[in-house]
Amino acid sequence: MPDSLCGTWDMVSSINFEGYMVALSRWGGLVKQRKVVEQRGDVYVVKTLSSLRNHSLSFRVNEEFEEFTKGLDERHCKSLVTWEGRKLVCVQMGEKKNRGWAHWIEDDKLHLELYCEGQVCKQVFKRHD
Repeated sequence: MPDSLCGTWDMVSSINFEGYMVALSRWGGLVKQRKVVEQRGDVYVVKTLSSLRNHSLSFRVNEEFEEFTKGLDERHCKSLVTWEGRKLVCVQMGEKKNRGWAHWIEDDKLHLELYCEGQVCKQVFKRHD
């Protein structure tokens, strides 16, 4: 059984956010983010909160859904989230190739990899006190 991702998490590091944004054909500076991960029955809700914008994503694991990437690159895509071992992995199918993300717990921290067209952004979050 994968570790529970649920909780409130504060960003402690981010690597290559700028490269990831260029791959999305967007520009925007990184701001400190907070992640709130909730599970309501079989539905996951992942909220990304910052001083600039807030974004919420709801999904069921193993069930394809339509996603609008509001606040990132404003694109519509089909997404599928699955468990791959201890990682919650999302593949986003649309005009951008090799796009998606993965969340997992390691050393009591929430790790997030965002990837698009060969660019990978790695972020680490610690549990909010």
